[in-house]
Amino acid sequence: MEVNIGVQNVAREIALETDASADEVAQAIDAALVDGGVLRLTDTKGRQVLVPGRALGWVQVGESEKSRVGFGQIRPDHTE
Repeated sequence: MEVNIGVQNVAREIALETDASADEVAQAIDAALVDGGVLRLTDTKGRQVLVPGRALGWVQVGESEKSRVGFGQIRPDHTE
């Protein structure tokens, strides 16, 4: 799952890939917004990202897009 986090008063967003489902990420966001909690997510390499809930500006959660490698379908020219 791809997660992008906007932090208040910070120009650059935080982007990470996580193995958590969209529901798990949404639950973590909800928990961080209650009573000034902390958004704690673990990326695919096991590193933790911690953001204070009061500093969250926005969070975008979406499926990871598989990168496309190659040249696509190549059709031979059969004009003989």
